[in-house]
Amino acid sequence: MNTIDEYIETFEPEIQKVLTEMRNFIKNEVPEATEKISYGIPTFYLNGNLASFAAFKNHYSFFPSPSGIDAFEKELAPYRSGKGTLRFAIDKPVPWNIIKKVVQFRVNENLNKGKNRKKTGFKQDI
Repeated sequence: MNTIDEYIETFEPEIQKVLTEMRNFIKNEVPEATEKISYGIPTFYLNGNLASFAAFKNHYSFFPSPSGIDAFEKELAPYRSGKGTLRFAIDKPVPWNIIKKVVQFRVNENLNKGKNRKKTGFKQDI
């Protein structure tokens, strides 16, 4: 599997619909981000990994990095399932407002990370 389209096509139509909505939502929020498959799941990249998402048997997962979750710790507590993972039940609406907040936070974090590297002359590929 080399593309996000190929990943989405592996699921049943209802799951495909939500995965496509998630992809389009992130693309609309961060049109300058690039897409790739990383660790077998859809990932958006902007000056480093921005966020990833995936579907499983009973839930969708959104992976914005631990910092993206820690920034909204109380609000995200019901969805947190790991250090850098949010889990949304497959039979409930996706909380787009939460994804939007986290994506915006991650964009700012990644863009600022790049500025800090340029100022110090330090460059590290992640």
